[in-house]
Amino acid sequence: MDTRAILIVSALIFSIGLYGALSRRNAIGILMCVELMLNGANLNLVAFSRLHHLPIGQVFALFVIALAAAAVVVGLAIVILVYKQMEDINVDKFNLMKW
Repeated sequence: MDTRAILIVSALIFSIGLYGALSRRNAIGILMCVELMLNGANLNLVAFSRLHHLPIGQVFALFVIALAAAAVVVGLAIVILVYKQMEDINVDKFNLMKW
């Protein structure tokens, strides 16, 4: 597969994730869209790694995948705790951090 096609697909995946993260009001949906954005960035890293024949991009992509998994675990834990207290996961109704 051509590197240009891979970069176009990664930009498309990142754009879809960005649109979803900005337009959704459900906390779990936002987390899923952030993961989609990270996967688009990972695909970009792997494409440039393949283009330059350097393995560092693939290693960095694996590192990002591990960090994304940890971020999802923490994010879902926060969503579950907020749901237990407020019985809703709509981010418009969250005002816990506001003054």
